Amino acid sequence: MGHQGSIYESKIPDSNGLYHYSRSENEIWGDLINRQNDILEGRVCDEFIKGREILGLNSSRVPQLKEISNRLFDATGFGVESVPAVIPPKDFFAILANRRFPAATFIRLREDFDYIKEPDIFHEIYGHCPMLTNQSFADYVQEYGKLALSVEKQYMWPLQRLFWFTVEFGLIKTDMGNRIYGAGLASSSGESVYCMDNKEPTIMEFDPLSIFRTNYRIDIYQPIYYMINSFEQLFDTIMSDLLPVIDHAKQLGNINPAPLAPDQKPH
Repeated sequence: MGHQGSIYESKIPDSNGLYHYSRSENEIWGDLINRQNDILEGRVCDEFIKGREILGLNSSRVPQLKEISNRLFDATGFGVESVPAVIPPKDFFAILANRRFPAATFIRLREDFDYIKEPDIFHEIYGHCPMLTNQSFADYVQEYGKLALSVEKQYMWPLQRLFWFTVEFGLIKTDMGNRIYGAGLASSSGESVYCMDNKEPTIMEFDPLSIFRTNYRIDIYQPIYYMINSFEQLFDTIMSDLLPVIDHAKQLGNINPAPLAPDQKPH
């Protein structure tokens, strides 16, 4: 855990379970959400917009985890759980399997406004939680956690690729064209524009076999994005027998996308 000298630590709640944010932290949240709301106009799927409204996300202050959990639970029976920051994979999967989403409670500093390595509360709450108000997507995330907990170690990395190319960097085909649903895109000022407006990345139809073969990097914009047709498609996929698909992917070997220019870092 840590970033630029381990300056980030999750906050500790008070006796009432509330997290306290300074005026400057609330202002950073407000600036982030106002900027991203503008950027996502016409680029993000309707389900995300609806989820953002259900959760009551606004620019006035950093939301409390209790508030978000209560609204998520009313929508889909999901919730959020405070974590230090980056946690071990098994802990992450266990939280998902328990129908919770892990959320760090710190928010980035102003100097990291455009890009932060660790997932902060803006990425976790604004990026991830709106989609968890969609029943099929929330069910997919829980079943993903249950599957990841149940498999042998050799299947873990391919399953992490599935999470990366769906929950974090997924696109969906709609009647209005391709739209963002992945949290890594929805919370990024740079890559949310890049994935929709730039002709450089390759947009591929959702295919678990290809995803299990595709390497990714966290320090550049993605050269490849996978596009689903519906969130029910994700749920049907995670409920199918994926282990033989992973075995087949290993036999075929990895796909290594051509890296983008060195200056194309995530934001």
